[in-house]
Amino acid sequence: MMLRRSSFVHLVPLGPRMVLALHAASQMRLTVTDEIAAIIAHFATPQPRDDAVASLAASLGHPPDTIHAGIDLLTSHGILTIASDAEEQASLAADLSPLHGRDPAALLDRYRRARAEGAHPYWSVASPRGLAASPTGRRVDVLLLGECELQMEADFLRLDAAARGIDLHVAAAFPHDIELVAERRHDAIIIGALQARHAIILGEPRHHDNADPAGVYVGAMRALLDRLRAVSAAPILIDGLPEPTLQPLGIADRGIHSHRNRFRRANLGLAELAEQYSDVTLVDIAATLAGAGADTLLDDGLVSFSHFGAPGWMLLRPERERDAVHGQFPDLVTLADQLGGDPNRRERVTARAHLDCLVSLLAIDRRKCVIVDLDGVLWPGVLAETGAPFAWAPDISGPNSFIGLYFGIHEALLALRRRGILLACVSKNDESTVRTLWRYQPQDPHERLLRPEHFVTSRINWTDKANNIAAIAEELGFAETDFVFIDDSPRERARIAQALPGVAVLGDNLFALRRALLTDPRLQPPRLTETSAQRSELVRAQLDRARLRATMPDEASFLAALAPRAQASLLTPDTPTDTLDRVAELFARTTQFNTTGARFSPAELAHLVAHPASQVAILHMQDNSAAHGLVGAAVLRDGEILNLVMSCRVIGLGGEAALLAALLAEQNARGAPLAGRILATDRNLPVRHLYRDAGFHLDADGVWRHHPAAAAQPAGSCSAIRRAS
Repeated sequence: MMLRRSSFVHLVPLGPRMVLALHAASQMRLTVTDEIAAIIAHFATPQPRDDAVASLAASLGHPPDTIHAGIDLLTSHGILTIASDAEEQASLAADLSPLHGRDPAALLDRYRRARAEGAHPYWSVASPRGLAASPTGRRVDVLLLGECELQMEADFLRLDAAARGIDLHVAAAFPHDIELVAERRHDAIIIGALQARHAIILGEPRHHDNADPAGVYVGAMRALLDRLRAVSAAPILIDGLPEPTLQPLGIADRGIHSHRNRFRRANLGLAELAEQYSDVTLVDIAATLAGAGADTLLDDGLVSFSHFGAPGWMLLRPERERDAVHGQFPDLVTLADQLGGDPNRRERVTARAHLDCLVSLLAIDRRKCVIVDLDGVLWPGVLAETGAPFAWAPDISGPNSFIGLYFGIHEALLALRRRGILLACVSKNDESTVRTLWRYQPQDPHERLLRPEHFVTSRINWTDKANNIAAIAEELGFAETDFVFIDDSPRERARIAQALPGVAVLGDNLFALRRALLTDPRLQPPRLTETSAQRSELVRAQLDRARLRATMPDEASFLAALAPRAQASLLTPDTPTDTLDRVAELFARTTQFNTTGARFSPAELAHLVAHPASQVAILHMQDNSAAHGLVGAAVLRDGEILNLVMSCRVIGLGGEAALLAALLAEQNARGAPLAGRILATDRNLPVRHLYRDAGFHLDADGVWRHHPAAAAQPAGSCSAIRRAS
């Protein structure tokens, strides 16, 4: 493959080891290190990529994979291109020609906006891009709608994401720029503090036509959300307002309309507002800043009661702005020392909070099960030696003394269970001894403590823990990347990390374990559904069915004993939000019975349900062992199934036939064929023959199709198809 430097790219040295790469057509700006600049210069004349990689690896002293990553960065930004000079100009002309005859300046502006990345130049705080391995994870495109405090965060978001293996691309605009939202697809939108926050400073209702001052801000956010939802179904994060660290009137600033309480009331209003929209989440900026020391992260102690910027920005101001103070200003070293020498700590702190929310909302690296060692984690020492989990009594200490560490770990794991995270245990022990001694004393806080029945499965034996975890993965039908493992033994943690690298390993610091479990975004579903709360019981029922299946002479006997019943239905525009949340959860969590991997947010599902050319079908199932609830879903648009998923808990019970029957009935009523695709992954083997077994035919274009007269609908124990609400 031949590569060359784009004809539109110019390089501007910024200082030692820093160069600005500027694309004249798109106005894309990329600050790079001298090594990346050397790669750009190397392609001043067209060269074969592989030859250039070998030469650059030798001259720059980096491995070929790192050079390839640098080249990928430059090609993704249009700095390097495989097109010839003539082809590149023709491509630009083709992009602009649909707008021929319009204002040339507006035409170029739209072209540039569609390719924009990063913050407004005045607020851009970017470390130069250097040679490093490319993020190996999922690409995520995020739009920031805000002013300085949010736009300055852009590069810190990218850096935090790269540290997590996420390929994050960030664009930024002002909140009024709804056009940009409509012009580009984004995986998520983050809204920063709005200008309306300044109105909160005028705190009396008389200043706002007798309206609640906090309500003025909430109303501005509502108006923005309505405009966004008219053009985008992407998940939206809205930033709560920071809580002021100072009161203008000091202790005399009292009552519900006091300075600090006005902002607290606005945040409560935002929390209520977020619940009125599908797929809108409030980011608690006040708690985020408070946890990191708000007095060094908010500038209301420095410049203004409502700016809510970072004190560190004072250290980053250009020299020309000193003209406003006659060139005279106190020594900034004092401020730098006060802030610990990091002018951008605020951006790092809030970037992490935003990334955590995105990881949760977009189900990036989501974990489904926490496997816990027993001795040394759930109780001190070895149970077989101590004879009881705890020796605590109120006359020895309060519950928040040393014993509180273990009570807190139990409580955190129980909270995960309520979130729908499964718990399992693995311990090198004699099982009968553990089960005999795992008893609590009357004075122990039983409601805060784990019992054996809280775990969906256990491996208490002398077998290697890596083998036991692999056995649990096979039993549950999970990949190793679905698990978190906790052990206090460094040797056991190292063994699991080496044998099962996809498992997240915790336990090196028991003092940090509770907080890690409760704040890890991989263990935080964005919403709790009815199924989330019941997941442990439903999975235990699934394992009981597997044991029943093993006792039956054949599959027919097993199904006869179980008597599974399935009901498929089509969603309607008045479908409750909690149903949309559960359907979105199915598309995000399901990996085995998943035809294409496509995901849909609750807002996207609501849009699909309301559109006449699309349908969303859902599947409920029950049998003699349990009522499984909503366990399957499919999205149909223009006659093609965009994705069909079904929980692994009900694979083999025939529910897929009922779901397909609902879609076939819909298409047959229109006299139209039904189409679908299977995109193979290393996890979705159970779904590979779904369409073949249902009478579909594979056409030359790789699409399975079922024509109304081609075959009968697939058989299945499906009740009457109905419209669900």
